[in-house]
Amino acid sequence: MSTLQVGDPAPDLALPDEHGVVRRLADRRGLWTVIYFYPADDTPGCTTEACQFRDLHDDVAGLDAAIWGISPDGSGSHAAFRAKFGLPFTLLSDEDHAAADAWDAWREKLNYGKRYMGIVRSSYLVDPDGNIATAWPTVKADGHAAQVLEALQTAIAARAK
Repeated sequence: MSTLQVGDPAPDLALPDEHGVVRRLADRRGLWTVIYFYPADDTPGCTTEACQFRDLHDDVAGLDAAIWGISPDGSGSHAAFRAKFGLPFTLLSDEDHAAADAWDAWREKLNYGKRYMGIVRSSYLVDPDGNIATAWPTVKADGHAAQVLEALQTAIAARAK
């Protein structure tokens, strides 16, 4: 699979949220959506990234955009993670990693000499037309939410011209 590029149509998503309600990216047409893939709930890097998205949530929401975090964890784990850290945005369960595969976030990883398949922390800004506006195929957790907000602000300004 090749990495998604700016301008590519965003692969569709239909995944259950932390309450078991299926969320579809197609239902977000006309609105901006931040999609971020992360390996696991309540781990150090994932918590850092989620809390930074939490802290910028009002700024993102003020731009009529939504944040969707996606990991292989189930709805129950997501509900606990949201409650523990006061996360105001949607977390989606991709237990069979089909969405991560479609979005090129399910890749080979290397840890202490061991190769295995898993989620590579990556993010995408999807524009109101359903296309990739900005892609971050590999990101570091700390500071990434601020990069996403800046890209969202820039993309909205560019469309307004």
